Amino acid sequence: MSATTAAQPMLLATDLDGTFLAGAPARRQQLYRLVVAHPEIRLAWVTGRGLENVLPLLADPLLPDPDYVICDVGATVIRTSDMQPIQPLQAEIESRWPGEHAVALAMSRFTGLIRQNVPQQRRCSYWCQPELLNELRSEIEAVARGLYCEVLYSADQYLDILPRDTDKGSTLGMLVRHLGVDSPHVLVAGDTLNDLSMYTEGYAGVCVGDSEPALLAATDAMDNVLHARATGCGGILEAIDHFGMADVQQAVSNARPDPEYGKAGLVMVYHRLPYEEKIVDGKPVRSRHSSPNGIIPSLLSFFGDGHPGSWVAWSVESRKGDSFEAHTAVDVERYPHLTAARVPLTRNEVDVFYKRFSKEAFWPVINTFWERARFNEDDWQIFKDVNRRFAEAAAAEAAPGAVVWLHDYNLWMVPSTLRELRPDLKIAFFHHTHFPAGDIFNVIPWRREILGSLLACDYIGFHIPRHVENFVDALRSAVPVDIVSSASCAPRFLTFGCAVGVATMATGLRHGERTVRLGAHPVGTDVGRIRECMALPQVQSDIATIRTEIGDRKLVLAIERLDYGKGILEKLQAFERLLDSDPAMRGTLTLMLVCVPAAREMTVYRALQTQIDQAVGRINGRYSTLDWTPVRFFARSLPFEEVVAHYAAADVMWITPLRDGLNLVAKEFVATHGVHGSSGVLVLSEFAGAAAELKGALLTNPHDQADLVATLRLALTMTDGERDSRQRTLFEIVSRFDLARWGQDFLQAVRE
Repeated sequence: MSATTAAQPMLLATDLDGTFLAGAPARRQQLYRLVVAHPEIRLAWVTGRGLENVLPLLADPLLPDPDYVICDVGATVIRTSDMQPIQPLQAEIESRWPGEHAVALAMSRFTGLIRQNVPQQRRCSYWCQPELLNELRSEIEAVARGLYCEVLYSADQYLDILPRDTDKGSTLGMLVRHLGVDSPHVLVAGDTLNDLSMYTEGYAGVCVGDSEPALLAATDAMDNVLHARATGCGGILEAIDHFGMADVQQAVSNARPDPEYGKAGLVMVYHRLPYEEKIVDGKPVRSRHSSPNGIIPSLLSFFGDGHPGSWVAWSVESRKGDSFEAHTAVDVERYPHLTAARVPLTRNEVDVFYKRFSKEAFWPVINTFWERARFNEDDWQIFKDVNRRFAEAAAAEAAPGAVVWLHDYNLWMVPSTLRELRPDLKIAFFHHTHFPAGDIFNVIPWRREILGSLLACDYIGFHIPRHVENFVDALRSAVPVDIVSSASCAPRFLTFGCAVGVATMATGLRHGERTVRLGAHPVGTDVGRIRECMALPQVQSDIATIRTEIGDRKLVLAIERLDYGKGILEKLQAFERLLDSDPAMRGTLTLMLVCVPAAREMTVYRALQTQIDQAVGRINGRYSTLDWTPVRFFARSLPFEEVVAHYAAADVMWITPLRDGLNLVAKEFVATHGVHGSSGVLVLSEFAGAAAELKGALLTNPHDQADLVATLRLALTMTDGERDSRQRTLFEIVSRFDLARWGQDFLQAVRE
């Protein structure tokens, strides 16, 4: 046949299993890049799978998106741009179908003919023992003809009842004519006998390596069919080259250059730089990070061993057009071999990617407030573009076989691009927030793409087993996965003792050819840092001052970040209810509420701020006396040393989020009293992740006002003996599973 050129439109119509999804990884990547790099190559998947079983593949970010899908062995034809049937082709097929129930009823007369439990439309699939099938073949065909249907056999034991004149080849022919593609510009690919009908249409074809002998025999005399040596995608590439349909080598080289390997054995990918940078007199001045949660110092500790490492984070480009430093030193003295690789973002990209889209689209869903979520397709495109740049930066920094450790939901789409760029890497992901169950996560319009990206990881860590199980639940509603290993959650975690407890969790799952391992790793607190703070004379002075101001009253402390998920309003309402229902409590306790305000760009929290102000004003207006103010409210951030002083001075820590991934404040409070040698009572929402591990806390249901009041009253009236016992239990947990151990355990699990 005459060769075509790469500039002419081409339709690649390929079977999936054993063909487009098979072959050596390098050859698969080569073909996928070819398709992506050449928009004139239109791609059609032609498969026996039902549409429901094709959907997970459409969400796989490692696969090029097809333009069309012919599934159900030719009975369904879809345009993927809107996932709608292609008309009038689909209507024509439908008109020849008598209906599933009519076919099933007619076939029920054959004992030994077993209906396959697979999603399908306009066809009925069966399995039968080969010997019995040979005996029944003529009768089955006669019954099918009576229904104006046909029978398609495969592997001598499977058969499909289809509308007459319907198979892969006939539907492909209808599509080719509908699109107006010239026959010489069509290439078909398959590996089993049920692909035969595609070759009989007269198109150029390839039977990939290791094809079914029956298919090879049936196509042996066809001049238009190549029997390739390479399997899967390798065979398709052979055919494209053989028939002159594209310059394969040139197309691949244009698709994406070979990766340039870096030197870092460990690449940390985080949304923040490992140092703080301020502009002083027009020049950038860097200092050590003052992050109060201590995660950044803990992550930095992994780069003190002398091995080259990189930290990938975003940095805002200068508006003045100054040259941008893509690489900077982090701390020459402490980490001489660590480099910060900065991803340049505009101020608008930062606002969209992090401050607006992540917080308005993903954050509400993650914390199960899905009705608050706002989705914007344009913002999603910016989010993906930023994630792609993070992936490219990480790929450029990593040495061959390096570990890349990705952090949190802002980087959900990094794994897929990174896996495509660098299949040699070990990709680990830690989710710092709650992860919702499938029925909640699925409100995200791009859920399949996100889950598909995460499945490109080797290891995914969450705070607690419940989050692991929720992730698996979300996967099960989007893609076919098999659980290959699991583990008991006890005794490390509560099982049935709190709202976020589970008895067992999955530790490994398989999706296609990939195995992904899962783990629960609750972030710890930096006990050493708290010990250093408590040794400061100023902190000891602050503790004494606070206690003097409070006097003989009990101090109930609440330190929250302004967020609707933190249960701040519910807490204030419960406190008001306590004072209203128990007059004896008035004047005996003070609630100190420290609420860290949100960034000015996050307008979604303004209404909440007003409601909190009104609630505080109402309570103080009702119950204040000349020498007592029930609620002391501070709408500002406190330095960490002051926070520690308040922890030590408090009698009760009241933490009541409606939903929280973990809650480090609870651990910091416990650690402070442990170091101080005192006993505070921790009242903790059972919907906080930390509730699953902090045995000894008083758990409360923030959705139940009566329970909030009763649990707070119990904390205020608890005996000294019980306070001491609970504090010892909690401090043992917090000390043993501290921040350093969290990082060590996670990396050890990744490398195992």
